[in-house]
Amino acid sequence: MNTTSITIEQIKGFLKGTESFEIKSGDTIEEKYRWVQEILTKTRYLHERRKHRSLIRQFLVRCSGYGMSHIDHLIAEFKRMGQVKRKERDCTTEYTTFYTKSDIELLAEVSEAYFHPNGKALKEVLRDMYHIYGDERFDRLSRLSVSRLYDFRKTTTYQNAVLTYTKTRPVAVNIGERKKPYPEGKPGYLRVDSVHQGDLDKEKGVYHIHLVDEVTQWDVQLSCEGISEQFLLPVLEEALSLFPFEILNFHSDNGSEYINKTVAKLLEKLRVHQTKSRSRRTNDNALVEGKNAATVRPVYGKIHIPKQHADRINEFNRDHLNAFNNFHRKCAFPAEIIDARGKIKKVYKDYHTPVEKLLLIPDVEKFLKRGVTVASLRHKQTAKSHFDAAKEMQKARMALFNSFKK
Repeated sequence: MNTTSITIEQIKGFLKGTESFEIKSGDTIEEKYRWVQEILTKTRYLHERRKHRSLIRQFLVRCSGYGMSHIDHLIAEFKRMGQVKRKERDCTTEYTTFYTKSDIELLAEVSEAYFHPNGKALKEVLRDMYHIYGDERFDRLSRLSVSRLYDFRKTTTYQNAVLTYTKTRPVAVNIGERKKPYPEGKPGYLRVDSVHQGDLDKEKGVYHIHLVDEVTQWDVQLSCEGISEQFLLPVLEEALSLFPFEILNFHSDNGSEYINKTVAKLLEKLRVHQTKSRSRRTNDNALVEGKNAATVRPVYGKIHIPKQHADRINEFNRDHLNAFNNFHRKCAFPAEIIDARGKIKKVYKDYHTPVEKLLLIPDVEKFLKRGVTVASLRHKQTAKSHFDAAKEMQKARMALFNSFKK
């Protein structure tokens, strides 16, 4: 059938299948639109009766491959303008993009360096990187909301990041007072726990000795080959010396590595009061146990690390990890709210690094050890930016794990 002289009767026959012919409406969009315009013009679509216009519309749908709504749109355009023409699209978007791809990549890099903390803690790091350390790359990210941050974490830029504890054996030894300590806003009340790096073929892994101050969340980690007196005592004594303030209380669970005469003698020499968790009160030592999951396991994972690597791990802890945790890692600090029923509820709104929290304590100088000053803490705090410290720590961590293979 020749479309140069198409009639309504021919269209009826085509739709009923009584006639056999081929109609080529065109390959490109422009060719199809010209063909539609040609059919509408030669069939005098605008002047035909309603039932004939319906047949022409069905014909256009059958031959063009477009849907009925699209054909109706083209007919409306023909009626309004007298032609069917492809509109030039405006490439400009209605909404401008504020955060760029490089911003999301930088956000992912910072998040990975911090072992993917919660959004509020990461937001505080981003804000400090711009407002305190003056890193212009964080200009837009410093204004990032927590909800938008979590939206970005769902993008393909992010990758999913990724703990066997040995149970401590209870002992019936009359050492340490069985109570929960109440620091009353004073630094120096430590919570202590041990984290074992797993067994492999009956070979014990390294032990991490983890101490966290309750008020400032000052975090000290050291490692040793075992938790017997031979290995534990020197490491524990060094760990206590790494806190910038005087130690007032030493609290642990009832494991025999800490509830023994040797540790009690060391604490007595340092004039440190010793307490231990109460029976069936699982929250008594919850702070350090939560920190195990937040600052120990993300760094060392679940893999078995042979105990002979304890010295190398301690070099990393002293030179990188402890400084990063205390001067550059944001922590959540609770505020206690008493509701109408008198129940205490903890709300986490404030995020600080441990050194920031320490320096917020009134008259903090009276709690500091000899030789430690507010000025020296502030100098160490601003010596490098949060992100630079995180990258240095991650680089040293990779070098540490590579050394395990040698």
